[in-house]
Amino acid sequence: MEGEQCAVEGLVRKMGTANVSLRELFGNTYEGKTVLVTGHTGFKGSWLVTWLQALGANVVGYALTPPTEPSLFEALDLSTKITHIIGDVRDGEHLSAVMAKFEPQMVFHLAAQPLVRLSYHEPRATFETNVMGTINLLEAVRHAPSVRVVVNVTSDKCYENKEWDYSYRENDPLGGFDPYSASKGCAELVSSSYRNSYFNSHEGVQLATVRAGNVVGGGDWALDRIVPDCIRSLQANAAVTVRNPSAIRPWQHVLDPLAGYLLVGSLLWTQGQAYAGAWNLGPSAHSNVTVKEVVEEIIKSWGQGSWSGESDGVPKVHEARFLKLDCTRANNILRWYPVYDISETLRATTDWYKEYYRSTGKMWDYAISDIERFVQAACRQGQAWASQ
Repeated sequence: MEGEQCAVEGLVRKMGTANVSLRELFGNTYEGKTVLVTGHTGFKGSWLVTWLQALGANVVGYALTPPTEPSLFEALDLSTKITHIIGDVRDGEHLSAVMAKFEPQMVFHLAAQPLVRLSYHEPRATFETNVMGTINLLEAVRHAPSVRVVVNVTSDKCYENKEWDYSYRENDPLGGFDPYSASKGCAELVSSSYRNSYFNSHEGVQLATVRAGNVVGGGDWALDRIVPDCIRSLQANAAVTVRNPSAIRPWQHVLDPLAGYLLVGSLLWTQGQAYAGAWNLGPSAHSNVTVKEVVEEIIKSWGQGSWSGESDGVPKVHEARFLKLDCTRANNILRWYPVYDISETLRATTDWYKEYYRSTGKMWDYAISDIERFVQAACRQGQAWASQ
């Protein structure tokens, strides 16, 4: 990395604040831009809003109230740091009115019903949110002259998963066994249709979809996700109940795909159509491990605890046992690679929860420090987006 400098290394000491030090990332693309984030009250959305704030963006959030109690959104006190709007993506008129009022230049679409098991109980709401919500968002964009870039966050589960030892590529067939997975496949088709029909010129809106793996990190309290389930049980000194200990998942720290989303957004802004389309932003093969291994590593990092298999009598639903992404396209074209391996991912995640329970629950400074540590690790690895 001769001739290059880490975007945060030394700058905190010189400039005095973490926020200023991070603004040099992604070619200063986000500084001063108005960025609309749907789903900003969720786990991944709250982390994205935090990073955008550190990049100097003017963030407008559009989402339902925080989906859990506690929530990362409240722990970071984000309602005081951004333009915070309560709204449902199923309400197309409201979404369009917000778009017209605030005139965002960039949009990150994260609003979704994100849980596989819940989708079995609420299939209609899942499809309405994940499919019609995407249509409403793209319709609002289509009539908003200010918008130049849209990054639509879907899922690795959008693929037709045959559960074979094969990494899915961006041009593999879309599908989905359960309502959640099928809804994400549909959202990809909707995005492709709008890109081909309306957003297909270099001068117009630049639209990309991004597909990550099983994202974990501090501040997730969703039901039916293994890391929050672990933390709730460990904090209560109870054994962790594990549904599918032998299931293999592509685990990745939340900041890894977010770095990819922000990189794609910046390249769409500066380079245009060459970076439109779909991108896999999953973990390395070494992070494709079993649920059992994840639980045991979290217990080890926590310092104590135990786990047991799910008790008989709990209703079973189909959940994929194996799925992994081929990220060669992102590696070769974006020069994006995952920063944290599975051990670093789970250690950083567990450390966040430990700090949350040690402190008063006010985690903004710690979250910014987490982003700085992540960027410094990326810089040491020679990642292009983290260097200047």
